[in-house]
Amino acid sequence: MSLTRRSFLHTAATAAASVGRLTGAQGERPNILLILADDMGFSDIGCYGSEIATPNLDRLAAQGVRFTQFYNCARCCPSRASLLTGLYPHQAGIGHMVDQAGPQPGYANDLSPRSRTIAQVLKASGYQTGMAGKWHVTPVNQSRHNWPLQRGFDRYYGIIHGAADYYNPPTLTFGNEPVAPGPNYYFTDAIGDHAVRFLDEFAQRPDPFFLYTAFTAPHWPLHARPEDIRKYAGRYNQGWDALRQARHEKQLQLGLLPKRWPLTTRDSQVPAWRDAPDHAWQARRMEVYAAMVDRLDVNIGRIFDKLSATGRDRNTLVLFMSDNGGCAEEIQPTWKGRHIPAGTRDGRPVSVGNKPSVMPGPDDTYQSYGLPWANASNTPFRLYKHWVHEGGISTPLIVRWPGHVPAAPRFDHTPAHFIDVMATCVDAARAPYPAPNGGPDSALPLEGRPLVPAGGHHEERSLFWEHEGNRAMRRGPWKLVGKHPGDWELYNIDEDRSELRNLAATEPKRVRDMAADWGRWADRAGVLPWEQVSRQQTAR
Repeated sequence: MSLTRRSFLHTAATAAASVGRLTGAQGERPNILLILADDMGFSDIGCYGSEIATPNLDRLAAQGVRFTQFYNCARCCPSRASLLTGLYPHQAGIGHMVDQAGPQPGYANDLSPRSRTIAQVLKASGYQTGMAGKWHVTPVNQSRHNWPLQRGFDRYYGIIHGAADYYNPPTLTFGNEPVAPGPNYYFTDAIGDHAVRFLDEFAQRPDPFFLYTAFTAPHWPLHARPEDIRKYAGRYNQGWDALRQARHEKQLQLGLLPKRWPLTTRDSQVPAWRDAPDHAWQARRMEVYAAMVDRLDVNIGRIFDKLSATGRDRNTLVLFMSDNGGCAEEIQPTWKGRHIPAGTRDGRPVSVGNKPSVMPGPDDTYQSYGLPWANASNTPFRLYKHWVHEGGISTPLIVRWPGHVPAAPRFDHTPAHFIDVMATCVDAARAPYPAPNGGPDSALPLEGRPLVPAGGHHEERSLFWEHEGNRAMRRGPWKLVGKHPGDWELYNIDEDRSELRNLAATEPKRVRDMAADWGRWADRAGVLPWEQVSRQQTAR
């Protein structure tokens, strides 16, 4: 078994009354450490099938539980809004991206006043709160109304925007004020530095803490320290076909996936490795990406070490996940934006775009690893960030909580979602969630429920998605999914999570019933037709 039912109750409303059964014997409410990776695929860490060195995350998995069917919201901003608030993205005000606002509440693309963050709820219950890393749930403008310190965090270091040059990140902020990077700067290390710093500060008081550490790694641009890249020199010379096969075989050996879920065929836009041009450059792209994941794990290890050094590790609930599947975006030389610098910190020009003549990694490059390697990152699934097929929304979730989660490697096959993270934190912390007060800023009720065990009795529920017109619904073993502007597809996920056998033609009634339920959810959540949203965004 996995998490005990007593450890995670079904509703936050009963948490305060019943949590004495969870932690009363120990007396203390737990610290909570929430760690988020960025644009990292389902198979990109060792304990989910990767060859990349991630010993700290692998150790975390060996001491807790790995969820095999945990879902994000397909893209940075919507996922972060849902994670922080326990609501679906549109309810939290972020139905799309924060730099593309629309007039409707679901597409204001700024964190809704009707949402509450985990930090706000836990701070009101006596928790110390801190965040290090990427915020990305409010537009970058003159207003600070939705910055971390205004949303429940006592301490903050990171970027307000999304993508970041790792050597010179834009919108770098400490508290509410802009700051400049120091010498020998690398953003992943800086996030780790400040997470460790905040843990030291929290240790000065007996109150429990909530620390949200939102790394930007391994989101593009492909920037990594030379010594980390050297660790992976030559590792990907056999190409993406061999990598996908090796990762799938490891996933089967780990018991992460059943053998009845085959490896999907290579994306039709990707050539066989033997036919691909520019092998040295292509391999280098994946070497740098692996180095970024490696450095992410190193900094997670530093955080774990500090937890232990401050004596807080035995009473800390740790959750690790990623905000969406691997990213297939190919950076073009014409790309412009706040996140792309005009030059390096010492004045050299930056080469922007995925140019085979330029090897990625240094501060004067700006590239991505692209569709072929994203296809490998999402092994064994298909499609990517943006889409709501399994490759876009499946994420690792590792949970460790000494005394509550068995200290041995376990799997939990329960379908769960980012909306469940707030409910889990509220439950574990014995923190009351605000009751509706009828006002215009009244908190919306939570959509999620605390995480529950594999193999136990689960009340069947439905989970929903929409992003850029891509839409999906999961109920029990059934998943209804559509790639905009295409038709609905239907899959039995228990038998075919690779989404290779579309059953829509043989199950028309099920498609109609589920589509009607999706439509009712969309109306309730504030989802609009994508054509209407994109027209309004263009007009603004």
